[in-house]
Amino acid sequence: MDFEPKWIAWEITRRCNLKCVHCRSSSELEIQGHPDFSLDEARRILDDIHSFSDPVMVLSGGEPLLRKDVFDIAAYGTGLGMRMCLATNGTLVTEEVCAGIKDSGIKMVSLSLDGATAEVHDNFRNQPGAFDGTMNAIRLFNEHGIPFLINSSFTRRNKDEAPKLRDLVKSLGATAWYLFMIVPTGRGEDIMAELIPEDEYEDMLNWHYDMEKDEDVMLVRPTCAPQYYRIVLQRSREEGEKFRRRSLKFSTGGSKGCLAGQLICLIDVDGNVLPCSYFPRSAGNVGEQSFRDIWENSKLFLELRDFKGYKDNCGRCEYVNVCGGCRARAYAMTGDYLAQEPFCSYQPGR
Repeated sequence: MDFEPKWIAWEITRRCNLKCVHCRSSSELEIQGHPDFSLDEARRILDDIHSFSDPVMVLSGGEPLLRKDVFDIAAYGTGLGMRMCLATNGTLVTEEVCAGIKDSGIKMVSLSLDGATAEVHDNFRNQPGAFDGTMNAIRLFNEHGIPFLINSSFTRRNKDEAPKLRDLVKSLGATAWYLFMIVPTGRGEDIMAELIPEDEYEDMLNWHYDMEKDEDVMLVRPTCAPQYYRIVLQRSREEGEKFRRRSLKFSTGGSKGCLAGQLICLIDVDGNVLPCSYFPRSAGNVGEQSFRDIWENSKLFLELRDFKGYKDNCGRCEYVNVCGGCRARAYAMTGDYLAQEPFCSYQPGR
């Protein structure tokens, strides 16, 4: 496996107008101690990354639309030839925002939808009107021809919404639907009791397999659920089927589970380079060293790429090369990022 950065989430602000129950960065509207960096610094970081690689760059947050220069940042990256994307909660999208998206060359926008009704979604997002805001953004994106994908996060409180959400997302014209299995970090630590248990987790991933196998319009992907790639191999082998998975040029593909520090990473608003959006441990800081130096030489990233160093069931598992277990979940729940995936029920060798 070639460990090249293919996809980078970039937290350009930690400010947010929502207080979602699972937020990885515990974002607030006013954040103390984590100020937004300057536009000049944003350009420097993009130049630094571009000198080494050309990953998809996802402008994220917090809520990136709270930055008045978000489209200046996007336009600069586009000018370098980079594929710029935007991750927003949708509530701040207007006609003017749509014009900024198109003029700055943003290729794809991701939105979050955690329930098929306002009651469920607004409860998850801790904000009345959040559902209507997202639906309005989708209406505007369709009117302006802006491609978008939908992210849905699941816990016990909304897991039964998955089939309804799939039908809704498809009807809305989304390019893709990503199902996120919650990693308890940031504000997500407060809902540990709501995490989907192992047996139900496996059931949900099997449901996803059946759905993806039959899906012919929309790309679907489970996220933070690396054991799905073991299930794909098991089920397709058992059923004697060739399971050809679709890909999206703004994703990392679909051949392996956990990609943290291997093909993806997050740069937070303070310049720290983290293995993924849910893995709060820094491999280095782009204000102190080059992105290339961090990517190629950090001890943390090198350990994540050494599958032989994984422990217990993950270390013994014959599927470690296609799954790898969620390193962020292992770190969040055990304090050891090389420990076995806490929510996997598979016993190696069976």
